[in-house]
Amino acid sequence: MTTAASGDTGDCIFCSALTNNTELILFSGKHVFIILNKFPYNNGHLMLVPKRHISTLEQLNDEELSELGALIRTTEIVINEAYKPNGINVGINLGRSAGAGLPDHIHVHVVPRWDGDTNFMTVVGETRVVPEEPNQTIERLRPIFSRILEN
Repeated sequence: MTTAASGDTGDCIFCSALTNNTELILFSGKHVFIILNKFPYNNGHLMLVPKRHISTLEQLNDEELSELGALIRTTEIVINEAYKPNGINVGINLGRSAGAGLPDHIHVHVVPRWDGDTNFMTVVGETRVVPEEPNQTIERLRPIFSRILEN
């Protein structure tokens, strides 16, 4: 299996982001990192990504699975504090047929949701309207992740 640390990242945007230490990365743990979605559905749309280039839950080892689960919980806490949404979608698409845009590197989407947050722009204009710039999202979330994960 390929790992981002091995340098053999191919065309994987997640492996590239990790190797290049992009500003979109909010937190990097031992096995999993949290990155801002470059094309968010809503403000605060994050993805949790194993550092190992794997495509299924089955391939996660126990340490990776444990850290992923803990970081999903932490991300819920951070999103609730920062945005106070009415709900949160947590989702994993396994394989292209299941909707995975990047089926070769598993990732978990965490998307804050508000009552009535669907809008006509996505349907009619094939455009998403997200009022917060990515750098604002990073400035809002990074200190909360740091505070919670340092404890």
